[in-house]
Parts: sequence; structure tokens; C-alpha cells
Amino acid sequence: MGGLQHFWEQGDLITRGVAVLLLLMSVAAWVLIVWKAWLLRRVRHDIARAVPAFWAAPTLEDGQRQLAAFDREGALRPLLAAATASARAGTLESRGQLASQLTRRLRDALHAVLAQLQYGQVLLASIGSTAPFIGLFGTVWGIYHALVAISAAGAITIEKVSGPVGEALVMTAAGLAVAIPAVLAYNVFGKIVGACEAELEGFAHDLREMFTATAEES
Repeated sequence: MGGLQHFWEQGDLITRGVAVLLLLMSVAAWVLIVWKAWLLRRVRHDIARAVPAFWAAPTLEDGQRQLAAFDREGALRPLLAAATASARAGTLESRGQLASQLTRRLRDALHAVLAQLQYGQVLLASIGSTAPFIGLFGTVWGIYHALVAISAAGAITIEKVSGPVGEALVMTAAGLAVAIPAVLAYNVFGKIVGACEAELEGFAHDLREMFTATAEES
């Protein structure tokens, strides 16, 4: 702790600004990681329970109640709402075939759900890609600042250089410490969202087939 305090006291405004920025990025990344891990775990669990329960229901009304009970994060209910909605009379949507109307509504609902599941991915990717360079900038600036101070003192020895330079290199390590968890989380969450997307697309396709067949029979 003493070393970090000494580094903070010796740093100038830019060095401290870089340190604060990396700290804020780390806090934002970890808050997002914890929240998305909790959210995606619930979504995967809900999909695994809600889809079989819906198709096992004897009527559409019972299926809707099953979704309401199991779909806590609202990943499936928007798809069912889109499938059961009707086009407004007198609109261009109402002129299309029923299958085309269902496809468009389900596609829009699916995109909205996926956007919800992917929320925060851009921030994680941004933190993971920029944090190392921000830390490197802090290192370069810290080394420059240290060398200027040593040069002004008029005596350059390895003892006087190694301490300030070593403290400046902490910024590189800090940048990597911020970036690595963000990159790993981004990759893991991307894989989970992709698996959820496949399940949601299958559910949307099955809904379209069911409602199209029902309309043709009637």
C-alpha cells in the first residue's frame, strides 16, 4: 500500500487521471460482469423450463400462463405476443400474407430480445480493447515524468531510475488487470447469448408454424 501511495503522491495530474480512469473501467467491467452472469444464468434456466412447459400445455391460454410463470426475464413472452398480435386494418402490414406478417413480427420481437441479452457487450469489448493501451500510456508518461525529475536533480544512477520506472510500469499491469477479465467475460457471454439465440429462434420458428397452420385450418 505504501508503494501505491508513493506512486500516487509522485504522479502528476495525467498519471493520476489515467489511474482513476482505469479504476473506473475496472469497477464498471466487474459490475457488468456480475450482473450479466446473473441475468444470462436466469435466462438460460427460464428457457430450459418455459419452452417444454409451453408446448406441453393443452391450450394457448394455459401456455401463456406457463410462460408467465417461468419466463422471469421476458425472453419468450415477447415472441408469443408478437405471434398472437394482429395487424392494424388499413396498414401495409395487413396487406401481406399471414405467414409474412408473422415472420416480420417475430423477427422484430427476436431482435428486441437479443438486444436486451447483448446489452453491455459493447462496453466490455471497449474496456478489453482499450485498457491495455491506456495503461501503456500511463506507463510511458510516468517514465517520462520520472526521467525529467531525475535529470533535473543532476544525478542519474540506477537506484534513482529503477524506483520511479518500476512504479510507472505498474500502470501497464493495471491496464492488463482491467482488460483480461473484460475480454474473457465478453467471450463467455457471447457464447451464452449465441446459445440462447438458437433456442429463441427455434421457439419463434415453431410459433410461426403453429399459427400459420391454425390460420390455414380456419
